[in-house]
Amino acid sequence: MDEMTSKEIFLSSLDRCTQSSEFIPTFYDRFVAASPEVKRKFARTDFAKQNKMLLRSLKLAAAATAGEPEGLREITERAESHDRHHLNIKSHLYELWLTALLDAARRFDNQWDTATEAAWNTILGHIIHRMTKFY
Repeated sequence: MDEMTSKEIFLSSLDRCTQSSEFIPTFYDRFVAASPEVKRKFARTDFAKQNKMLLRSLKLAAAATAGEPEGLREITERAESHDRHHLNIKSHLYELWLTALLDAARRFDNQWDTATEAAWNTILGHIIHRMTKFY
């Protein structure tokens, strides 16, 4: 049997996490509470819309790491919308984002292990690198 790729492990874990409708709201609760700066950035956010957008972006992030055109296009669009000329999301905020997302995933994935954590770090690390590169 072939070993699963980081993309496959990540998406399987994400599927387990999203079995609970509380996964993404829990992530945002942790992320917004992580810093006054994050709280300000999300002050006027429609979280129903934001939750759907995050889930779509996470799935496309995995596709981007595999070089899939739709995923790459999504990440490029997110990088542009988050750059210094638009939402002005500074690089240090991505570490808070990653920490909050990993904390939530650990809580909601009942099969979480070191391989799963490595897959999340691989996929999200790639995305963070891309986002900060275009800042």
